[in-house]
Amino acid sequence: MAGSSHGHTPAAWTGVIIAFIGFCVAGLFMVADNPLGFWAGMVVIALGGVVGGIMRAMGMGAPKAKPLKMSDGATAKG
Repeated sequence: MAGSSHGHTPAAWTGVIIAFIGFCVAGLFMVADNPLGFWAGMVVIALGGVVGGIMRAMGMGAPKAKPLKMSDGATAKG
């Protein structure tokens, strides 16, 4: 989509960076055969999604698309 800013927001960047750190932690502890550390990394991954969602709700995400106006007065999703 031309002109789309999907994923180029502070909410998206923050959520992905936190999830990436959690992925690295979980991977490290999986190789080290430490289940507790692995699950801690999985919690950090989930936390990235929660933080991104909260930031999006605070208005730091992409704006919602507005319905398009049709010539007959009706609206259509675009």
